[in-house]
Amino acid sequence: MDLLQAIILAFVEGLTEFLPVSSTGHLVVTASLMNIAGNDFTKLFVVAIQLGAILSVMVLYFRRFFAGPEIYLRLFIAFVPSVILGLLLNDTIDALLESPVSVAIFFVIGGLILLKVDHWFSSNANSTQTEPTRLQSLRIGLFQCLAMFPGVSRSAATITGGLVQGLNRKTAAEFSFLLAVPTMFAATAYKMYKYLGMHGSLTSYEIKTLALGNVVAFVVGLLAIKGFIEFLSSRGFQWFGWYRILTGLLILLIHFFIHPLQLL
Repeated sequence: MDLLQAIILAFVEGLTEFLPVSSTGHLVVTASLMNIAGNDFTKLFVVAIQLGAILSVMVLYFRRFFAGPEIYLRLFIAFVPSVILGLLLNDTIDALLESPVSVAIFFVIGGLILLKVDHWFSSNANSTQTEPTRLQSLRIGLFQCLAMFPGVSRSAATITGGLVQGLNRKTAAEFSFLLAVPTMFAATAYKMYKYLGMHGSLTSYEIKTLALGNVVAFVVGLLAIKGFIEFLSSRGFQWFGWYRILTGLLILLIHFFIHPLQLL
């Protein structure tokens, strides 16, 4: 991986991590199109640059992290299901990451759901609830487990989970962003642990590449979060639904009729 490829992947991560379009799906397809998929460092990089995205959440919502212990309890409750299921299904998830067809199918299915979400939960706009309860947090955490399958989108799953609990779009989206912090930190730490266990240490070039990727993901993530909240509040999910459907179909077209994709 050269530095330009690292910047491209980091830009994709920062832009898509908080949108309901599946950052993992975009990253694995982008890496494949640049012919760097399958490399151990690429697999580490696409996870580790989530730290930059995490930092963007912490900067934008830093006051929420000083609002008292209750927010940490709710985030922990929502975080636990994905930890348990992730450990149980790790091999299955890794296999799905290597399947462009699976990614594309999840893109399309998720898109079809997003086309209907605004209609299904139109009454949520009247909700004045600003935080989920502990039970609602647990249920949102169960929805987050769906995002372990590449192409589903962690953001889409958790925001939809919030809407199912009666939250309005803004509250559901903001809790989704906050939940990304422990979720992505744990995923990054686990991936780094596995990589160092196999390779012993990072080279100076790999450290520089990871640092650059996180800076780019941080800056782009800041802009993406602010823009997404405004767009979601005014326009809803339909545009993202159509985007996911078209992207999923494009992946299938490329894979079967132009060039077989090798994912991570």
